[in-house]
Amino acid sequence: MKLRIVLSFLLLVSIAVNAQVPADTLEAQRLARMISLSEVVIRTDINVAKFIERVKNDSTFYKAFKNLRILGFTSLNNIWIRDKKGKQVAGLQSKTRQVRENECRSMSVIEETVQGDFYDRHHQYNYYTAELYASLFFTKGQVCNETNIVGGNQFSTRGKKGVEKHKEQLKLLMFNPGKRVPGIPLMSDRKLDLFDPNQAEYYDFFIDQEMYEGRSCYIFSITARPDLSSGQRDKIVIDKMITWFDAKTMEVMKRNYSLSYDAGVYDFDVDIEVELTHFGELLVPKTLRYTGNWDVMFKKRERGGFAATLFDFTR
Repeated sequence: MKLRIVLSFLLLVSIAVNAQVPADTLEAQRLARMISLSEVVIRTDINVAKFIERVKNDSTFYKAFKNLRILGFTSLNNIWIRDKKGKQVAGLQSKTRQVRENECRSMSVIEETVQGDFYDRHHQYNYYTAELYASLFFTKGQVCNETNIVGGNQFSTRGKKGVEKHKEQLKLLMFNPGKRVPGIPLMSDRKLDLFDPNQAEYYDFFIDQEMYEGRSCYIFSITARPDLSSGQRDKIVIDKMITWFDAKTMEVMKRNYSLSYDAGVYDFDVDIEVELTHFGELLVPKTLRYTGNWDVMFKKRERGGFAATLFDFTR
């Protein structure tokens, strides 16, 4: 009888405690039990649940790109388009300089080489791979009164059509990997949420620690389980994501990720690698490499890629 009373009391205490714990924290605690740790990380006595919470709420990756809106910098740009046999059919190599003065930014082309039908006769881009790149690193005319504030500033496909919509959709995936992203046609936002309990079961999670660019970093690897059935594969979008987090600040220092999906009316297969660095107290992209294979209904399949190297930052 006493044992029953004690067990009942413990159960009530457990319920009371859990009732006071935010749902996000409970999710992080559940996910923490699914994560494997290297021996090095085990010795650090890391709080895995808190680590997951910080990863889920990270905004440093997106803000690094927002910081480009308030800085001057030089960029080496390489964009290429290939046919189905892998032969390059169009491309651009250029060096550009962004300048920011009086709360406005503008860009000048220092040198440029073009191959194939990269531009149309109106000097507009013929490919949405180029459109995407331009929206990330090129400035058309003069753009004023921008900030690098991230809070409440989200991408949306609302009101956009055609190429503009496709660019925004890919940006949603690029800057929010692993998080729910509404607004992508024929794709449940849950498929993008790596930390959703229903999605997490399709992945292997691993935390390691090593030096990167002179900084001690946690390496958080999320990879699709190799034993997934074809039906289970159809339920995921992110195939792999490996992120290097500064162990002291939890800033993203590097991220490699692969995404693929087939919605019938469109499909894509994308690989992205991003390296970041500091300019003063600001985190900024240093290099970005992208390869993508996109097919949208009523459009010609596009196989392209680009590489950006950013340097000589000024403020």
